[in-house]
Amino acid sequence: MRGKWWAPAGFAAAALVLAACGSSSSGSTSSASSSAPSAAASAASGTTLKMITFNGKKVLTNAQGMAVYWFAPDTSTKSNCNSSCLKFWPIVPGPATAASGVSGTLGVITTNGVKQATYDGHPLYTYVADTAPGQVKGNGLNASGGLWWVMTPNGAKVAAAASSAGSSSGGSSTGGSTGGSSTGGGGYGY
Repeated sequence: MRGKWWAPAGFAAAALVLAACGSSSSGSTSSASSSAPSAAASAASGTTLKMITFNGKKVLTNAQGMAVYWFAPDTSTKSNCNSSCLKFWPIVPGPATAASGVSGTLGVITTNGVKQATYDGHPLYTYVADTAPGQVKGNGLNASGGLWWVMTPNGAKVAAAASSAGSSSGGSSTGGSTGGSSTGGGGYGY
């Protein structure tokens, strides 16, 4: 007789749990909007741009310390990195926030339906071959139809190290001297 008493109680408990789930899903508009700020807060915290020194050169990174890049064929309003390109050069989600020392103009464009952060008019990306903070393996690469440059606080190009042209092992030694003038201000066509 005892076993028969637990079964209806279990069904009643299950019904209460399902009812609770049903009531929260029927208010999905409010729960979606209340979860959206937390998702936006996560995205914003993930896209904080910081300034870090790699091999004596100041470059911008995301919150995880991964270098961010700009693509020479892009414009201030359009990414020219297509869907196959984005597999290797993921966009930096926008909007981004600036940490101390980052003084450029932050903005947002939409790329393939996703908000992408920009810095001084350059849409921003990371590079999948950079597997740890301190690597800039994508700097100076000619890939996906154009040149890729690590983003500097003033927009000047950082010359790729000679050793990075033939191998990807030059990632943490990439840096070299600053190419172009530091008065470029982040414009296109350095």
